[in-house]
Amino acid sequence: MTWTFTSDLAAYLAAAGPAVAAEPVANSVLLTVTDGLKRRGTSAFGSDEPFFGWWTDADGTVTGGLLCTPPFPLLLSAVPEEAVRALGAALATEPLLAGLHGINARRPDAEALAEAWGRPTRYAEEIRLYRLAGLVDPDPTPAGRARLATEADLPLLLEWIEAFNREAGVPGPASEAILRDRISYGGILLWEDAGVPVSLASFNRPVGSAARVGPVYTPPEARRRGYAAGVTHAVSEAAYASGASEVLLFTDLANPTSNGVYLRLGYTPVEDRAEVVPK
Repeated sequence: MTWTFTSDLAAYLAAAGPAVAAEPVANSVLLTVTDGLKRRGTSAFGSDEPFFGWWTDADGTVTGGLLCTPPFPLLLSAVPEEAVRALGAALATEPLLAGLHGINARRPDAEALAEAWGRPTRYAEEIRLYRLAGLVDPDPTPAGRARLATEADLPLLLEWIEAFNREAGVPGPASEAILRDRISYGGILLWEDAGVPVSLASFNRPVGSAARVGPVYTPPEARRRGYAAGVTHAVSEAAYASGASEVLLFTDLANPTSNGVYLRLGYTPVEDRAEVVPK
């Protein structure tokens, strides 16, 4: 039983790709990140070189993987308990794991890795993965309607995504290339009231059977009017229409308002994850 670490995306996809793809809901982020790396190159999420890893069981079967695109945290798939212990030990010995900005894993695994890291850590974020069980119309129905974003909306989209990133603590600037790509397949919707954009929601290209909604953002001055529920409902329909059979999203557990909105729209909890970072 062992971890294998590499900077070779092709080697990771060949070794770990089938195991990760077999769990498209739980491994949604790993799948969409590798899809982005294949589409836009290894600098798609930052100038530092990404790295990857996979866990091989005693019988030679690969049962999980990880990846990291600095400055974002390491992303760990669902892996056996012994793999978590081995990864905790490797934090002190594997050169590719030196200088990590954080670790994003299932809550119990994040707790174990935080303890094994050998340095003071804190929880930067606690998040919940939801899947859409059956879409429910928002009640009450908000004023306005949804429309597809276009390239003419790019200045507004960049401004709002920058604002979302600041609020959510997402590292790095908003990416115009990612926004243009999402516009190209109808992956960004704006909610308008009286012809004025008041909220946005986006979804990634379906990978396997799943598409993930996010980000969802409403400027502070337009909140508490139901716009986020309206645009999330619309973007969830668009994700299904794009070919996804599973529509997912993550929420910050520290935000009870958004969690309540998604539950009322028909989203149900799947699992909790946490991001641990050095103090």
